[in-house]
Amino acid sequence: MTRQTLWGIDLGGTKTEGVVLQAGDDPKTIARLRIPTERKKGYEHIINQIKKLVSKMEKETSKQPHKIGIGIPGTLEPSTQTVKNANTTVLNGRPFKEDLEKALGLPVILNNDANCFALAEAKFGIVKMYYPEAVTIFGVIMGTGVGGGIIIKDKILTGKQGIGGEWGHNFLDESGGKCYCGKTGCVETVISGPALEKYYSKISGKEKSLKEINQLYENGSDQKATETIMRLCKFFGKAIAQVINIIDPSIIILGGGVGNIQSLYTIGFEETKKHVFNNKLGTHFVSPKLGDSAGVIGAAYLVNG
Repeated sequence: MTRQTLWGIDLGGTKTEGVVLQAGDDPKTIARLRIPTERKKGYEHIINQIKKLVSKMEKETSKQPHKIGIGIPGTLEPSTQTVKNANTTVLNGRPFKEDLEKALGLPVILNNDANCFALAEAKFGIVKMYYPEAVTIFGVIMGTGVGGGIIIKDKILTGKQGIGGEWGHNFLDESGGKCYCGKTGCVETVISGPALEKYYSKISGKEKSLKEINQLYENGSDQKATETIMRLCKFFGKAIAQVINIIDPSIIILGGGVGNIQSLYTIGFEETKKHVFNNKLGTHFVSPKLGDSAGVIGAAYLVNG
């Protein structure tokens, strides 16, 4: 019996990446390609870019998919099957799954990109390698935006409304200002990469990337950089403690560019302890092992569940 390959696509704001895996029990990559998303060109263009990517993957592998899993920066509204909560806002309100299936001529399984990240790290990454007994995992993406995914026994907990794990749009602090979602002071407006860069620029009068800001902090050469990273750790602790108090995960995986800041594992951990409803913090904060492959591998495994 021939094993079927698994096909996945990770739709990002800047790039769209595709992968073909050997089989459900063999995550070996046999093709991995990417093309620019070019989201500013609109909804139909994004669909055409995905179609182009799938065609390239077919040529690369001399194979055809039977279905495709796709991670998106949003989620499907279960009652209408239209996209909501996407920071690629041209997707919102559109029947993206249906339109993709028409364009590709095959079934499509959509899920949130943070859910895909968490699924991959649970099945093949850091959790599988070092914490195989863990039942409840929370995968965090802190980058341009802030999102999360809940995995219980290797299954995504999407929830009744499709918003399971969306801690990035809980209220955190008024100082974050307006969020693209329409609310004010969301977690994303305070501890995302752009939010941290904006804060540093405001207090220092200088434009720096988050990587540069963190380097200045680690060097001890910029008081404003130190203030920015300390503010991150303080608010990260407040925000992630809410998640711990509700789902009590064994493992929290810190992904995305902000997740690379090592102070989150020390100072951020100590800040979290202040707000957890327990006499100690037993949750493990860990870094991902699959790198930037996690999202697209998780997308491929959507078709295997």
